[in-house]
Amino acid sequence: MKVIVLGSGVIGVTTAWYLARAGVEVEVIERRAGPALETSFANAGEISPGYASPWAGPGMPLKAIKWLFTRHAPLVVRPRPDPAMCIWILRMLRNCTSARYALNKSRMVPLAEYSRDALRQLRADTGIAYDERSLGTLQLFRTQRQLDDSAGDVAVLERLGVPYALLDAAGCIAAEPGLARVRALIAGGLRLPDDETGDCYLFTERLAALAQAQGVGFRFGETIEGFEPGGDRIEAVRTDRGRVTADAYVLALGSYSTPLARRIGLRLPVYPVKGYSLTAPVTDANAAPVSTVMDESYKVAITRLGDRIRIGGTAELSGYNDRLTAARRETLELSARGLFPAGGDYARATFWTGLRPMTPDGTPIIGASRYRNLWLNTGHGTLGWTMACGSGQVVADLVTGREPAIDLQGLGLDRY
Repeated sequence: MKVIVLGSGVIGVTTAWYLARAGVEVEVIERRAGPALETSFANAGEISPGYASPWAGPGMPLKAIKWLFTRHAPLVVRPRPDPAMCIWILRMLRNCTSARYALNKSRMVPLAEYSRDALRQLRADTGIAYDERSLGTLQLFRTQRQLDDSAGDVAVLERLGVPYALLDAAGCIAAEPGLARVRALIAGGLRLPDDETGDCYLFTERLAALAQAQGVGFRFGETIEGFEPGGDRIEAVRTDRGRVTADAYVLALGSYSTPLARRIGLRLPVYPVKGYSLTAPVTDANAAPVSTVMDESYKVAITRLGDRIRIGGTAELSGYNDRLTAARRETLELSARGLFPAGGDYARATFWTGLRPMTPDGTPIIGASRYRNLWLNTGHGTLGWTMACGSGQVVADLVTGREPAIDLQGLGLDRY
C-alpha cells in the first residue's frame, strides 16, 4: 500500500512516521525546502493536554467586543471582504455557550492526552530530543475574576480525570521561582503537572530524518496544485512537477487544506488565525520560566526551550498573509517583561508569525472524507504540537484499517 501525505508540518510528519511504522510505503509532498518551516516552525512550545480548550466560550462575544478597543488585545480582527471569514466567525459565535464549550473541550482533551502519551512512547522508542521538559503548565491569573472564571475549566478537568492544582500566589512562585519578583501581580494559578514543553521545529525536523531512515520519501520544494478525483476516489495529486499517484492520500496542509479541498467540493470549516512569537536568549536562568507560564490576561504563553524563551500568542483574523505586525510584538514583549523582567534579552528576540488552522469549535478534523481514499488531518488550531502524535497515530490506524485506541466521536468532518 502506498500513501501520499500532503504537508510536512508536525501533523504531516507524525502521520508519515506512524504510517511507516505500520508498514506502509509513504511519500510526503511539501512546497517548502524542508519540514516544519511554516506554522510548526516557532510556535509557543506547549504540549498541554490539560489546557486543550476551544477559543469559543461563553464569555467570548463580550470579550471580543471589549478587545476591539484594547491596544494589547489577544484577539484582533482585520475586517475584509471575505465571506469565509464571516461564516467562520458566525460559526464560532454559535459555539460560545457553556454547553458547547464543555462538549468541545471534552472532545479535545482525550485526544490531547492520548497524543502526549504517544509522544512519550515515541521518545522512549527513538531517543529523539527537542529541548523537551516535563514540568507542567501554569495558567497565571492576574485578577480574582480570572481565577473565578476558571471554575468551568476545572469542572471539565475533574470530569475527565485530568490532574490539576489551584494555587495561590505562593504556590505559583513555588512552581515557577522566576515569578518571585512580580508577586504583587499574581492572584493565583491553575497548574497542570502532566503537561510538557518542547521545540516543535526541532522535533519535526528530527522525526522527519528518522522517518526517512524508515523509508519515507520526502518531495521538498514541490507545490501541490490539485487533486484528480474519479467517482468516489482520488486518482492522483497534481503538482508543479507532474502527476503523483497512490492508494490513499492524507490532507495535512493546515490552513491551506481549505482552498485545496474546495477544488474537489469539500468544504472544510478551517480558517487561518494568525499567531506570533518571540524567541529570546535566556540571560538569567533563575529569573526565567522553568516550563510554560500562560499569561491569562494576554493569552500569551511563555515557555523555556533550553537556553531560549519562546513567547507565543495573540490571534489575528486577517486572511492568508504572513506580514509581521509591530503591535503584536509589543503585546508579546509586554507580557514577558511583565512576568519575567530579568529572564531574557527581549531586545535581541527574533520575531515570527504563522497561520494556525482553526475550526469554529476548536476541535480538529480527523478522519474520512466523502472520497473513500482521502483522509483528513487538519484544523488543530493552537494545539497542533499538543495533538500531533495522537492525530498521526489515529490517521495511520484508519488508513490501514485498524481500530483507533480512542473514541473519534465528534472529531470528523461529519459534525458539520
